[in-house]
Amino acid sequence: MKTHIAGSNATSIRLRGRDLVDELIGRHGFTEVLYLLTCERLPTAGEARVLDACLVTLMDHGWTPTSLIARLAYDSAPTQAQVGIAAGLLAVGDVFAGTMDGCARLLSEGIGQAEKTAWCAEVVRAHRTLKKPMPGFGHPFHKPDDPRPPRLFKVAAECGVGGSYIALLRQLGEAVDAGYGRHLTINATGAIAALLLEIGMPVSIMRGIAVVSRSGGLAGHLVEEQQTHAAREIWKLTEERIPYEDPPS
Repeated sequence: MKTHIAGSNATSIRLRGRDLVDELIGRHGFTEVLYLLTCERLPTAGEARVLDACLVTLMDHGWTPTSLIARLAYDSAPTQAQVGIAAGLLAVGDVFAGTMDGCARLLSEGIGQAEKTAWCAEVVRAHRTLKKPMPGFGHPFHKPDDPRPPRLFKVAAECGVGGSYIALLRQLGEAVDAGYGRHLTINATGAIAALLLEIGMPVSIMRGIAVVSRSGGLAGHLVEEQQTHAAREIWKLTEERIPYEDPPS
């Protein structure tokens, strides 16, 4: 067994066949090298811009479980920034920040379908029958529409990156609205799923991309936590709003 990710000796470090010092540092940005490590090649300029747009989009969203958990954990271990960030990242999942992989799996299945209209309708029917949320659709705050997908789609168009997965996502969105009898916005993770598929990102690592992105936002939260100690206020408010009572007899 061998690894093709990275290796080093006394005088050099190599990543995916490239010298870290002579070929990468100062020549390629973080986003490009992230793509290199996950997709086994350096991206085109357009692919790098699309991936960078996705990373920026998910970096932070204010008071969410990820930021709350990070701050509370950091308050318990204030000299260990990695504890707060790691704790917050554990909340990236099927509900918050990590739903792009579920949407990407659907799009990967549908892209080869000859009758895409019928396929979209069946996907919506199946999710409704099982009472499962449609990954990539709906948002608790951004109504009627999430403002982020149109910008992401514009970036992809400007970069000349693909289009077939984005088109399928939009078609699926029409079927969602028809099937649910109301408008459900394509959300940021749905748009990101389509864009990452357009640039060849493996579905299996897409949630990892969300983790990389949200790490940056959580670093910002911890810097602010050092200044404001908001976790203590969150703790205080929780005790005030959710008081203990003995169970009914």
